[in-house]
Amino acid sequence: MAELSDDQKRDFEAAAFRRLLRHLSERSDVQNIDMMNLAGFCRNCLSNWYRDAAAETGVELSKDASREIVYGMPYAEWQAKHQREATDAQKAAFEASRPRDH
Repeated sequence: MAELSDDQKRDFEAAAFRRLLRHLSERSDVQNIDMMNLAGFCRNCLSNWYRDAAAETGVELSKDASREIVYGMPYAEWQAKHQREATDAQKAAFEASRPRDH
């Protein structure tokens, strides 16, 4: 494995995160419930983790602000444009596999 400096690791992790956000923005057809059912996390989880990271450094970031960073727009706007009502099958799968901390 390549020896990376802490700065390189941070920069590469940040670049990967930005690429993930771009990818999720381009794939607005993928619903959060599908992500939760398949991977155990979703856009809301990412926004919570972002807010947690900010709080660990003493920066207070609201839930709405962290969601806007992840969604690339206000959450309500994203919901209106892209969120569909979950099917009964999606809801059942979510309940069966829901992580305990969500």
